[in-house]
This record gives sequence, structure tokens and C-alpha cells, in this order.
Amino acid sequence: MRCFLILLAAMVWSASSVAQPRNIILFVADGLRHGSVNATDAPTLFSLREHGVDFANSHSLYPTLTTPNASAIATGHYLADTGDFGNTLYAGFPIFNSGNFGRSAGANTPFVESDPVLGDLDGQLGQGNYLHEETLLSLARSHGYNTAAIGKLGPVAIQDIAELAPDAGHFQAPHTVILDDSTGTAEGVPLPADLQTLLTDAGLSSTPTARAQPVGNVSKPGTLSANVAQQKWFADATTRAVLPAFVRSGKPFMLVYWSRDPDGSQHNQGDSLNKLRPGIDGPTSRAGVANADSNLRQILDYLERDPALLANTDVLVTSDHGFETISKHETGPHGEVAGGYSTTFTYNGPDGQPEVLPTWLPPGFLALDLAHELGEPLFDPDSVISTEGISRYAPVDPSRPASATSRQRPAAGNANIGGQGRVQARTDAHLIIAANGGSDLIYIPRIDASHPPSVQDRALARRVVNFLSRQSYVGALFVDASFGSMEGALPLSAIRLEGSALTPRPAIVVGFKTFQADPGDPLTSVEIADTVLQEGQGMHGSLSRGTTFNNMAALGPDFKQGFVSHSPVSNADIVPTIAHILGFELQPKGKWSGRVLRESLVGGPQKIRARSRSMASNKTSSGKRTVLELQEADGRRYFDRACFTAAARCPPSG
Repeated sequence: MRCFLILLAAMVWSASSVAQPRNIILFVADGLRHGSVNATDAPTLFSLREHGVDFANSHSLYPTLTTPNASAIATGHYLADTGDFGNTLYAGFPIFNSGNFGRSAGANTPFVESDPVLGDLDGQLGQGNYLHEETLLSLARSHGYNTAAIGKLGPVAIQDIAELAPDAGHFQAPHTVILDDSTGTAEGVPLPADLQTLLTDAGLSSTPTARAQPVGNVSKPGTLSANVAQQKWFADATTRAVLPAFVRSGKPFMLVYWSRDPDGSQHNQGDSLNKLRPGIDGPTSRAGVANADSNLRQILDYLERDPALLANTDVLVTSDHGFETISKHETGPHGEVAGGYSTTFTYNGPDGQPEVLPTWLPPGFLALDLAHELGEPLFDPDSVISTEGISRYAPVDPSRPASATSRQRPAAGNANIGGQGRVQARTDAHLIIAANGGSDLIYIPRIDASHPPSVQDRALARRVVNFLSRQSYVGALFVDASFGSMEGALPLSAIRLEGSALTPRPAIVVGFKTFQADPGDPLTSVEIADTVLQEGQGMHGSLSRGTTFNNMAALGPDFKQGFVSHSPVSNADIVPTIAHILGFELQPKGKWSGRVLRESLVGGPQKIRARSRSMASNKTSSGKRTVLELQEADGRRYFDRACFTAAARCPPSG
């Protein structure tokens, strides 16, 4: 292992007094679990953790998804304020653009990892910033910093989201360098001429190398290789074009590098088709960890070549969430299995080949089960058809084969329940489901700040919660407090989802059941997931320690050396900490923000006062309830896990 970088940095920091403003590099390894960092697979991350600050009690925000945590990493606010409740969410209006990842134009459950979708949210939700909070990169720009966000499509642009606000329906050339999967394409953020020149002079193309990781299907394994080639382009663009230009300018810089791996490789890995072992601990997932580590190594090598630059740069590392192996069948380690209406059908694709194994959960199982329970028509909001000159969402009926005008299951798991299925500005659906893997969001779309729940709405919400509390795949339930207290469910405020958000707030959040295949080993965490991915592949989104325990560390002149912090920390704490270091004044609109991690800073305390506690809902008639286990420090909440149980606490392996 090469430790000379760390040793050199320590010597320079102890001998120098640096007057110029600090530089900041924030490296995000998407989907990196704390337990995946070791000296073999991730020597750079491991060394940084050992020689800088190791945040040994770190947390993702819930839902443990990419864009929600990207919003927290960008703004320092919980989701109650940013409104980024899921990678897929109900926007409140149809999304008409060409960047919606296979969803038809007019979908009202957009996938947010798309620049056009983000621009549409900015444009239609007002103020040109759907997060409703200023991002750290925007604040740094206002203080004269060079700024850049490079890497994975979606979370990269969120780091300076106001730059995507459309003008006359088009993106404008941004002030922040934004390089992502769409760079150089019609759907991407424009490349300014000087940035194009920098890439050309560095011997790089104007478009990233395409990602080549097949997802597979129920009978064909997914990828067996990491996302090396695409990420090499991003790392080269960072170290051969962007950072050299920033250094030459003489201005301080702030750079966010978002590595798609290990997330992409863990999602799509083909090592474990239709079985829980090795799950996301196979060679492909480990190669994804190594790929992210290699990207960080390349960036640090660039800093190392200039001791003065190294001495004046703080490097923070985080991941947006942890990861778990997908189950589409098992609900526990001892042979327990999921059931329900949706598992009683055979699902075949257009070619007649099976899409789902017999009696296993299909994508959209929650929507199928819930529509059947309510006796309401079901529509796929991602599949728009035209009948008699009217645009409608395709009806869904699991008992009938799919056709050109109907679906057997929702394509991506999302659903409109009730109404006529028309594509219109204000939907007539009674419920909308946004599927997000380990958790689903359920909206009652006629509810907003000016239209509180009616008696009818309250009855509908209560019926939904009552049904969900009886399902074997449910692991936690949370409900908007405006619907009143409900047996089996905690309020959304418990997980900080009620606040000043501009986007519609879900009425109910369903966390699916999780367990450890090997009780006592967090790296064998498994989750029921509402996703098109297969059992054995990887997912997140749940509320378990397998997904809330992300990887966080820091190294630089402002951080302690060789320090292990056992205080609770989260992604929401990054912005307040960096702003404190740089002397920036934050001006929040919402009240749910993170804290300054003073215990990690030079001269700070060894720890801060924190406590662990649990919250429990009222019991259902069967004696079960949602139990939420969390930590509190400095008035902030850090979510460990939740479960649906008759016990006072969650089981040790939950």
C-alpha cells in the first residue's frame, strides 16, 4: 500500500501556514458500504480512513436513494426541505421530454437521474431550483470559486441545480463545469467553448465513453465487469483538463466527483442470478469498489504532484447510501417467503419468455396488490398509448397477456390507481405509486397545502395502511400527519419528510422487509425490492443498517489525523461543515439541516453528546407496529433502521 501521499501531507500541513482560501474536493463513491472498504479492494479509501478521519458511525438519509442523498450532499438539508423524496417521484405534472430513460413522454412518475427531467422540475416548480435551497457549489461560485461537478448523471447536476433552469426550453452554458453521462449529447448540459478546448487539448473526446454493463434478466446474468472505461474518461477529464485549468487560474476551487461505481456494478452484477449468495459480495461488485478507489487514487496523485496544492486542499469522501442484495421471494433467513395477489400469476415478455419466476414478486407487486385490494383500475404511468386521439396510460391487468394497448404489470413498478387513466395536467388518479426499490412512495395526488385531506381521503389512507400492515413484505410504514394517527404507522415527521418542499409530499412511505442472510453479518443484508432487477442483484432504498451505513471519511489541513469518530454523522452534515471551514454563511429556507462536524476538525472536541432512542407506532389489531431506531446529536436525527414487529425493538439481524 502506498502511504507516501499521506505522510507527505502530514509533513506539509504541520510545517506550513497557508493563507489562501482552502480548496475542497468532495468524492462520492455511489453505493459504497462502510464494510466494503478494506486494504485489498480499496487501498486508497482504506488509507485515507486510517490517516484522516474515519466516520465510523455514518448515515445515509432515508429513503436511502441516490438523488435524495444527492440533494442533502448539495444543500445540507433533509428531504423535508429539498423535496427530493426518491429517484422516482410524483412531480405533480406530466413530464414531457426525451430524457426519461424509457418512460413515455407524459409520464407523471419521472426518474430523476436525467438532466432534462431535472430541468423540467426546475422550470415548472418555480424559482428555477426545485430543491428550494441554495447548493454549496452555487454558494462557492458566489465567493469567487471555480466549481465543477463530474461523474454520474443526475446527482452531478443536482450539485448546482440552478444551472439547469431552462431558458426558453433549453439549457444554457453553465458557470459550473458539469460533466456527466449526457455530456456532448442533445440531452446534456452544453459544453462551453473553453471547456471543449480543454478536453481536446488533453486528448479527450467531448463525450464520455459509453457505459457497457448489461442488466440481464430472469434467465440471463447481468454484467461481469465494472464500469472502468466510462469512469476513466471522467477521471482523466478531472485530472488532465479541469483541475489543471483551475490551478492555472489562481482561484480556489471546489470539485465534486461522483463515481457511479460501485453502485452500477452492484446493481447489475451477474455473479448471483436468482440466488442470495454471493449476492453483492461477488467479484463484480468488488471490482466496482476497486474502480471507485482507482478514480480517487488518480485525483490524489494529481494533488500530490504539487505539495502546496496538497497542503491547501481538504478531501472529503462519502457515499450516498449503503447496499443490499435483492430478494424477490424470501422475507427472512429461515425460509420465510413473500406472498400476495401479484405472486399468483405467470408473467411473460413480448417474446413469450418468462419475466418472473413462478410465485416470486414481480416488478410493481405493491401496485398490483393494492389495486386489487381497492378494486380500482390500474394504469402504467410510464406507458402512454393513444386511443381515439386521446393520450392515456396503458391499463394493467396481471390476468391477461401484455399487448400493444395493455400491460400485464407496470413496466418500472410505478402506477396510477383509480380514475380514467388520461394524461392530463391534473391527474384524476386516486393513488400514485412511485417504485424505488427498497421503499415505495404512495401519493394521494389531490392533497396539497391548500387542500387538506377530506374525510374520503382519510378513509382511503387508512384503508391502504391497514392493508399494507398485513403484507409479509412490509418492513415499516410512515404516513403524513395530516391524515391523523394510524395503527402500525409512524408520522413522516419521524424521518424528517415533512417540511418546506416544493414537490408533492407522499401520503405514505412503505419500507420493505430486510434481513441478514447470515445473522450478525451486515454485509449479507438482503431487502425485498420493488424493481425490475433480479433476485441476487443489488438495490438500496430500505431503512436498515445495510443501507443507512454509508462510508464517510475526511483528510486535509482542517481535519484531525488518525481520528476515529464514533459520533453520529450523515450526508446532511457535509455542507454545514465545509461552509464552516470556508467561512461561508448559509441562508436556509427550511429548518431541517445538518450540523458542523466539529469533533472531526482540528482543535475540536473528541466527541459530542449523542443518544440512541427508538420510536414506535400504535399497534395494529395483530399486535404489530413500526419501530424506528435512531440516534440524536445536536438536535439532528440519524436513522439507523426500522422494522414492522410485535417486539419492542428490531431483531438484531433485521
